[in-house]
Amino acid sequence: MAPVSAFGKGSSVRQFVIGLTALVLGLGSLPAAAQQARPVNIVALGDSLTAGYGLGPGDAFPVKLQAALRAKGHDVTIQNAGVSGDTSSGGLERLDWAVGEGVDAVILELGANDALRGIDPAVTRRNLDAIIGRLKEKRIAVLLTGMLAPPNMGSAFATAFNPIFPELAAKHGVLFDPFFLEGVAADASLNLSDGMHPNARGVDAVVRRILPKVEELIAEVRSRRGG
Repeated sequence: MAPVSAFGKGSSVRQFVIGLTALVLGLGSLPAAAQQARPVNIVALGDSLTAGYGLGPGDAFPVKLQAALRAKGHDVTIQNAGVSGDTSSGGLERLDWAVGEGVDAVILELGANDALRGIDPAVTRRNLDAIIGRLKEKRIAVLLTGMLAPPNMGSAFATAFNPIFPELAAKHGVLFDPFFLEGVAADASLNLSDGMHPNARGVDAVVRRILPKVEELIAEVRSRRGG
């Protein structure tokens, strides 16, 4: 029997070991790849403007936003955690069950009802500050949407209320959209008969305008996942 050369059976063993090592290393990278590929799970935490007050189920802001993002190729799921009439206090109280496990990001839209009810702006600031802080502790990305005080509340109230949102965004270093109803508020053609809540066309306008900010939010989530 001819002797086995160094490039015979021994070489096959080495190739097997090398191949097995490569396989193990490849398997080891799968969880990270799977994590990166997982859909981005966003919760829209807000009041009637998020919930879709007066609209059909397919016309609510989270539904239309999800559709617009998916049309652009983003693998996202947006949960509607809007409660009509909710204040910043209510949002803080329900935060833990509204934003559960597996949530990557939150679009925070609260404060309009605080202003309408004349709640002390210091209370609104404290609540929103606490919400953002708790989300950051959970490593959940945040897009804070701003609100403006109604003119009938007076200049003193507006001076205390309006800066809450940009100042908290700067304090926490989160993404910021200055005014959720920009381009929609006071436009009768884009609002329901109450003049306060967007109609279906108004929601479309909000979605178009805020879409780039939400794409930044998605990019932040993807970056945190490592790719």
